[in-house]
Amino acid sequence: MIIEATGLKGLKSDLAHLDEVTTKLGFVRWQWEYTRATYDFKMEDKASKAVYFLRVNARVETGKLESPYAVLYLEEAYIGKETFPHGLDYNSPIPENVLKISKQKLDQLQQLLAD
Repeated sequence: MIIEATGLKGLKSDLAHLDEVTTKLGFVRWQWEYTRATYDFKMEDKASKAVYFLRVNARVETGKLESPYAVLYLEEAYIGKETFPHGLDYNSPIPENVLKISKQKLDQLQQLLAD
């Protein structure tokens, strides 16, 4: 599920600052290659015992990803339900409490990147 109207799409940051801000908020940079990175935030819904991941993609505008000075721009934010053994289902319904946490994290990320 793509989360619309986050205000993040198109924001730019150097890799060092983006890594610092996302780590502060509890995101982990899992997938990466020289021109793209994915930041994940894990959430557990205690009622259903399901695990969800909020994911934000970033692409390199200038430089290469291993350089802390590389400039990245953010793309869409989306959320998926964890499936066994290592997948995400982006079409599953997302509980309201998980969506609320996701939107709070995205708002915090936007504010920290704007500073």
